[in-house]
Amino acid sequence: MRQHATNATLEVVCGPMFAGKTTMLLRRVAEARAAGMVVQIVRPALDHRSAADAIETHGGERMQGISVASAQQVIAAVGEARLVVIDEAHFFGGALAGACEALLHRGVSVIAAGVDIDHFGGAFEPFPALFAMAHAVHRLQGTCARCGQPSTHTQRLVPGGARIVVGGAEAYEPRCAACFEPSAAD
Repeated sequence: MRQHATNATLEVVCGPMFAGKTTMLLRRVAEARAAGMVVQIVRPALDHRSAADAIETHGGERMQGISVASAQQVIAAVGEARLVVIDEAHFFGGALAGACEALLHRGVSVIAAGVDIDHFGGAFEPFPALFAMAHAVHRLQGTCARCGQPSTHTQRLVPGGARIVVGGAEAYEPRCAACFEPSAAD
């Protein structure tokens, strides 16, 4: 873990789809705001599953935020916030690690959440770098759609070799390691 001259921290929330990552983010935002902290919620513009100005759980809970198209725009979106909360971190790729590090050096804490293992079974950037910088990591599990065991993977149900295909329950389901079948690369 790199040391920063400030008390800013990086917290990482990860796991497969349908594990409660956004629910945990909403809870952490509510706690921070109750403590008087100014919080900025950021989501990727590429994710069109919900309103552009909010993050939303699969159950419909939501909080207002802003959409940005790149990791650099995450830095620009901070404003007066002392905490930046980033949903769907994997949509930003490896560049998000540098953006998080820049925020930490500015004294801004970060909570980044997303899917850390892709549908091929490999690590999703930016998570390897975020794990190395994190002050805390929360790896959540859901329930395997096949056998009911704890899920650790996200199974893509639709064809295509692209690493990111935006979708919900129609395109993905949570799976345990035993039931997971890595997608074939095109």
